[in-house]
Amino acid sequence: MQEDFFWGEMDLNRFWEKAIKPIILSTKPKIIVEIGSLSGESTFKLLDYCKYCGAQTIIIEPMPLFDVHALQQNYGNAAKVMQMFSLEALPKIDKYDLLLIDGDHNWYTVYNELKLAEKMAERTGRFPIIVLHDTDWPYGRRDMYYFPESIPEEMRKPCALRGLEPGRSELLESGGMNCTVYNALYEYGEQNGVLTAVEDFMRESHFKLKYYQLYSNNGLGIIVPDDSPHHSIINYIVATSGL
Repeated sequence: MQEDFFWGEMDLNRFWEKAIKPIILSTKPKIIVEIGSLSGESTFKLLDYCKYCGAQTIIIEPMPLFDVHALQQNYGNAAKVMQMFSLEALPKIDKYDLLLIDGDHNWYTVYNELKLAEKMAERTGRFPIIVLHDTDWPYGRRDMYYFPESIPEEMRKPCALRGLEPGRSELLESGGMNCTVYNALYEYGEQNGVLTAVEDFMRESHFKLKYYQLYSNNGLGIIVPDDSPHHSIINYIVATSGL
């Protein structure tokens, strides 16, 4: 029997103990930006770290499924919530050390999120560590849109409110995974999917960068500048996580 369900922020949360938390504890970021929070499964863990360590998480989420006022009351300066799309919010942030991307899983959005991080690095002289969810199936090579109208028409793939099934490229007629969001009708091709956006960005960037990949839970990608002192620990985390 076909299940209808939505894969959201909880998938990124599955990387917390074995990947994201060790990266944070090893690199000690002072400013974290999280794109895509929804119910806050990972957000509250980030905020607990920030409150304890005197850091800050900037949460970019146009439609949060948590009480923003209560969050601000509880975490104070450790939290900042920006209820807007990521491409509007990122230019308003002066600097950050760690960027977590789990928002709109399509080439246009992710590519331009990375370009805005690059602009920040050009201004500050320091490229952040970037962690991206959904770098493997189904959105590594297929666009998904929460709000298709927010993507320029010429950059938007033909899409439909139809679900996905492992091992099948065509969208299902009914039901399936993520049938409540707009999925591109086809996989692969130019400017299609999260991993394609990462590859295109890294090929064009004048910063020297290294990419690490985990394959479970729809994939987790990690971009680290070549001059970072944290390569050995991140390589160890990736190699021993079992993810």
